[in-house]
Amino acid sequence: MASRRPDSFDGLGYRGRDDPLYGASYPVRNAGGPAELHHHHWVTTPPDIPGSRNLHHGERTPHYDEPLGESGGPGAAWDAPQPGVPPPEQLNRFAGFGIGLVSLFTENVLAHPCIVFRRQCQVNYHARCYHLTPFSAVAVMSSITKAQGMRALWKGMGSTFIVHGITLGAEGILSEFTPLPRELSHRWTWKQLAGHLILKGLTAVVALPFYCASLMETVQSDIVRDDSSSGLLDCIREGVSRLLGVGAPHSRRLLPLRSLLLPAAAHAILRYAIAASVQRVALWIYQWTKKEQTNPSNPLDAYFPELAAAWAGSLVADVVLFPLETAMHRLSLQGTRTIIDATDGVVAVGNGSSSLVLPFNTQYDGFSDCLHAISRKEGVAGFYRGFGALAVQYALHGALLAAARTVLRLLLLEGRGGSSL
Repeated sequence: MASRRPDSFDGLGYRGRDDPLYGASYPVRNAGGPAELHHHHWVTTPPDIPGSRNLHHGERTPHYDEPLGESGGPGAAWDAPQPGVPPPEQLNRFAGFGIGLVSLFTENVLAHPCIVFRRQCQVNYHARCYHLTPFSAVAVMSSITKAQGMRALWKGMGSTFIVHGITLGAEGILSEFTPLPRELSHRWTWKQLAGHLILKGLTAVVALPFYCASLMETVQSDIVRDDSSSGLLDCIREGVSRLLGVGAPHSRRLLPLRSLLLPAAAHAILRYAIAASVQRVALWIYQWTKKEQTNPSNPLDAYFPELAAAWAGSLVADVVLFPLETAMHRLSLQGTRTIIDATDGVVAVGNGSSSLVLPFNTQYDGFSDCLHAISRKEGVAGFYRGFGALAVQYALHGALLAAARTVLRLLLLEGRGGSSL
């Protein structure tokens, strides 16, 4: 078989002899001339071809010593993110989480001393001062703190969280095993609304024994409290004992739970209905007055209107139902042998000073008898004992929401200023 190689082929030197294009750059190379390899380059940088290496017409390959983003390079048209400026989505999520955390912390932790003092005033029918204004309430709260310490105004806070958890759990379980809707859609029917309100009432009935135990912990004086027997789960133990009628002995004036079912369910349903109605009306008014200025991507417009509307709804509901709450708290504590703090101030005892403690002894026959007795002996103002503490509670909540809104506005302005640099 004849060889197809040209006669002039001698390995590496073939291309240098026959190719006129590369002949000028690459001289003849053979095995006998290795010294010539030190004077010539074997490999050169290939020319930039448009379409290769993602290059386009008018561009060239960047060298290793040319930084990206220089004038003429492929990264010149990119806008590099400014360091230290978070993206808008991350800022919105952070703002929503922070605002919700501030609201929950204020409602359940910072406002707890106001809740404690308000309940003490509601059940203290012996007190001469009704504390209808915030000034007298703050003065007595300060006196109790000086005499018993800061713990006296935060007692029972763990039990309130337990009651919230039981309420949420009962609502979820009842909504799963019954046709009662847990949430209402925008196009609800009257049947769905009735079932939703019934679910709120049943949830309050399930949590009633534990609510009574939590109420007793919040109004019980720290002077007579036994630290060795007090614990976080005492609320559950006392609630089960109240439900089954066993455990610690109670007075004969203790009302059965069936006497409290209707007031508890009515209070829960009315409070939810009033708060939700006021919240929707407040949001509608805000959207109607600020229709052209509302920006959904702005955290100030996305979160604060709803929080402010919820704050207004809770305030109106608590003010309207304050008399009902006062009567229900007195009926819940009747016969439990609870010792409460006097809400008229601090009296001298021996060489020091201490809050005067009083036993809670009432003899109401039922809910209607409680309402008539309060109206006859204490007047209409008797239903609003401790109203000043309620005013302090919502004033503190509103002030912290306003402060959080101001801080968020400053952060947004700073972020916009940094992104415009």
